[in-house]
Amino acid sequence: MPSASTKAAATLAAADTRLAPGTAGYRRTSLALFAAGLAAFALLYSTQALLPALSASFGTGASAASWTVSAATGALALCVLPLSALSERFGRRAMMIGSLSVAVAVGLLVPFAPNLESLIALRAVQGAALAGLPASAMAYLAEEVRPRALIGAIGLFVAGNSIGGMSGRIVTGWAAQLWGWRAGLAAVGLTSLVCLLVFRALLPRARHFTPGTLDPRALAGTVRTHLADPLLRRLYAIGALFMTVFGAVYTVIGYRLVEAPFSLPQGVIGSIFLIYLVGTVSSAAAGRLVGRLGRRGALYLAVSTTAAGLLLSLSDALAAVVAGLVLITAGFFAGHAVASSAVSRAATTGRAQASALYQSAYYLGSSAGGTLGAVAFHAGGWTGTVLLGLAAVLGVVSITLYGTHSARAAERRLRPAAV
Repeated sequence: MPSASTKAAATLAAADTRLAPGTAGYRRTSLALFAAGLAAFALLYSTQALLPALSASFGTGASAASWTVSAATGALALCVLPLSALSERFGRRAMMIGSLSVAVAVGLLVPFAPNLESLIALRAVQGAALAGLPASAMAYLAEEVRPRALIGAIGLFVAGNSIGGMSGRIVTGWAAQLWGWRAGLAAVGLTSLVCLLVFRALLPRARHFTPGTLDPRALAGTVRTHLADPLLRRLYAIGALFMTVFGAVYTVIGYRLVEAPFSLPQGVIGSIFLIYLVGTVSSAAAGRLVGRLGRRGALYLAVSTTAAGLLLSLSDALAAVVAGLVLITAGFFAGHAVASSAVSRAATTGRAQASALYQSAYYLGSSAGGTLGAVAFHAGGWTGTVLLGLAAVLGVVSITLYGTHSARAAERRLRPAAV
């Protein structure tokens, strides 16, 4: 016979009107945000697989061409906080639809850029538009999905990111090889338009959103509160460092593979991004990893996997390089899913701002990784890029160890003194 506590828990679960796994609303939400994540990452990183082709077309090096990626991610990082504040007033759904619509519209203009400077400027506008999507999506899920299903739901959104990043790079790579880089970017723009239409049709209206204030002082107070939280600060730094590794590796890998001893064509280099499927699996499995190992244990596993991949990628054997990319991708997406979901759970108020700060740190890490990775590659070849990645991985380990030490010290302080 069920106990009183079991009956009480069942009553609370029945009264919870938020979306639960297995319901039609949960499935619609998951599919809608999967489509949004796919479009967002396809657009955001649409030029990354094309960097060697852009260098050849505009007569520039890796450092200059990498700004077509870094400008987009940097603009996103700068705009995500103010746009998340607007989502507190006007709603998560409206902000996500508006942001993605503008980004898709710019994506349809990008193929017509007459020079590198205008391409970088359009990419910056596109990144700024996309800033309204990630933090609003995290806040939407935190409000509309039951807590126990939150990590899984965010994992599916991140999985959409990984497939979007993969498919965008593959499409641009093969289209560029056949018809040029402009055709590659046009293909991504049209694909993202389809995803936008799916997203608008499927995403349920919010039932648990309460409009907030646009008072700048209130926003500044919320931001200060989040930045004063030691756990949130650590999670923001972890997200930035993980993305520094990922941004550096995938910005530079095309240049490495197009050179000897690999000398791969553009289409094959684009197909390397099929490895993103590994990220889809690892991000979706983040919830199970946290359940078995705890948050810190899952992060240790993620950084160990990433470091092993970096070291393996130093080989001149193509199979070893691909295996290294598999490990880097799996470790990155698992670590990102764990850290981002922890932010959503740790913030009890101002969730959009908490997620926005994480996204700002995350995409600043991407922008820094892309630029510094290109500089390191120019200075020291692939070894230089790997050393940059290992330094970032060491930073994640140090932060996680510090968090573990702080938690244990807090437990000892709270433990009753022995009589």
